[in-house]
Amino acid sequence: MKKVYLDNASTTAMRPEVIQEMTKVMLEDFGNPSSTHSFGRNAKTILELSRKSIAKHLNCSAQEIIFTSGGTEADNWILRSAVEDLKVERIITSKIEHHAVLHTVWALKEEYNIEVEYVNVNPDGSLDLTHLSNLLSDEKKTLVSLMHVNNETGTILDLDRVGLICKQYNALFHSDTVQSVGKTEIDLQKTPVDFILASAHKFHGPKGIGFAFVRKNLGLQPLLFGGEQEKGLRAGTEAVHQIAGMAKALSISYEKLEEERAYISDIKKYFIEQLEIHFPDFRINGKKEDFYNIINIILPFSSDKTSMLLFSLDMKGIAVSRGSACQSGSIKPSHVLNEMLSEADLKLPNLRISFSHYNTKEDIDWLIESLKTV
Repeated sequence: MKKVYLDNASTTAMRPEVIQEMTKVMLEDFGNPSSTHSFGRNAKTILELSRKSIAKHLNCSAQEIIFTSGGTEADNWILRSAVEDLKVERIITSKIEHHAVLHTVWALKEEYNIEVEYVNVNPDGSLDLTHLSNLLSDEKKTLVSLMHVNNETGTILDLDRVGLICKQYNALFHSDTVQSVGKTEIDLQKTPVDFILASAHKFHGPKGIGFAFVRKNLGLQPLLFGGEQEKGLRAGTEAVHQIAGMAKALSISYEKLEEERAYISDIKKYFIEQLEIHFPDFRINGKKEDFYNIINIILPFSSDKTSMLLFSLDMKGIAVSRGSACQSGSIKPSHVLNEMLSEADLKLPNLRISFSHYNTKEDIDWLIESLKTV
């Protein structure tokens, strides 16, 4: 049976070069990077060269990159330390953030009684930045947490504009950049953001590893306690093979960025054209101009097809989703679409399709043919 993977916002296939790099490190450089003997020193060298490589691609200092287990840990650490250690009294976020942000914010509100405000969401999934400015017009120490690229709709936030608004009001700015690191340029010398983060498995690297960028001298304190790894900010022996794999994946992603972005954009364009031919009443949740590898659509099917749609496509070997993989299996509608759509539209079949450079137009043809049989 033909297999078609179109759920790249959930996770991506590792590049062969990444697997080779990780295998080499596991075989040859298995030492603990905190050890002082040659095995440890070799591992430490790989660790720090990986850190420098990642920092170079983001145009920041290597000292500002802290390795984590992934995006969820980084979000939790940054938000929690901002409240506990930086004495943030208020968090401004939106109701369409990833649950790693939303659930952490809710927990912090319960534990510390901090004030939480939500930026208004426009019908196209973009955020009302005038409303953000209005929310920022007082003196409380504030952290703004807004994601760069929405993982369900692909809606893009203007990081530079939000960063300047935050700077105007002396607010800290944290952005969950899990969907954008490795897929678009980010220049941390130019963009006024205090914290970003990444997860390697979103850009063809291994699962279970990521990093946080923490701008110098901001004073975050550790979430985990133990050894002095990661400048005392993240205890635990570093997974050197995963970090080397992440650095390799990021380097290849940025080396091939223009070529792969053009290719994936063409795949997405072709998909929209085919939808317009075969399902002319379909609708995009968001805009055509949203991020190039994600599209979220409502299909012109009856609502009784909703519950079986993913199963029907899976039976044909096609992997897509209805939203974040972190809430798969949930019978509740997507919290992101809940902020954008009417109750009637929420009941209709919707799909999130997310592409990579491994996809082809033949994959799209098979998806369209399979949808026609539903």
